[in-house]
Amino acid sequence: MRTERIIGLLLIVGTVLLCVPYTILTVIFEYPQILREDTGMILTKFYTGGTPLIVVWWLFAIMGLPILEAYVLIGQKLERKFYFVRWATTLALISGIVQIIGLLRWTFIVPLLAKTYVTSQNESIRESCKIAFQVVHQYDGVVLGEHIGQLFTIAWMVIISSAFHQLKLFPKWIIGFGYLAAFVFLLAQAELFATVIPHFPVWHLAGLIGSTMWLIWMLLIGVRFLNLTIE
Repeated sequence: MRTERIIGLLLIVGTVLLCVPYTILTVIFEYPQILREDTGMILTKFYTGGTPLIVVWWLFAIMGLPILEAYVLIGQKLERKFYFVRWATTLALISGIVQIIGLLRWTFIVPLLAKTYVTSQNESIRESCKIAFQVVHQYDGVVLGEHIGQLFTIAWMVIISSAFHQLKLFPKWIIGFGYLAAFVFLLAQAELFATVIPHFPVWHLAGLIGSTMWLIWMLLIGVRFLNLTIE
């Protein structure tokens, strides 16, 4: 099978697989809106979700692995033509790894905090659980997953879109959509800074719209790769 076809399949399969656990989380855990709720409510709802919720979070963390392989194969195809593609591939792999690490907090750390918070009768312990959750969420979620992870993904999108454009591999509207998706996704970074800078201007829909546009773009280039040949 041609490498280009493998890339296309990996992008399509990886994108679809990511959407499945994400959709389930929106239904059974009200994610991501729930993250704006009180910490105690988040921990209680997580504990109520039990083992199925833990499993779904684990699946959400690892379902993007096909996309990481696609990053590597795209890099191998293009780095001989553009030296900067190797840097883009490195950024993409780092973005995927840190996002996996960030998401796995919901599988291996949050369950312990949620159980202790709900079952403990000691108010000091309950408050400690809330503080611990906030620290873990701020570091694993905000710093690793959303800041470094998303920022490096955005950088990859821009660099790879530039390479696609110079090689004329895709129609201009797909290239333009990639740039637009990256820009909207970048606006979501404002919400991260708002967690530490009071009154920082935020567009709350930027994260949802940007990530959705990223997924659509990945599907688009995945479909195109199926019938593409890069010499």
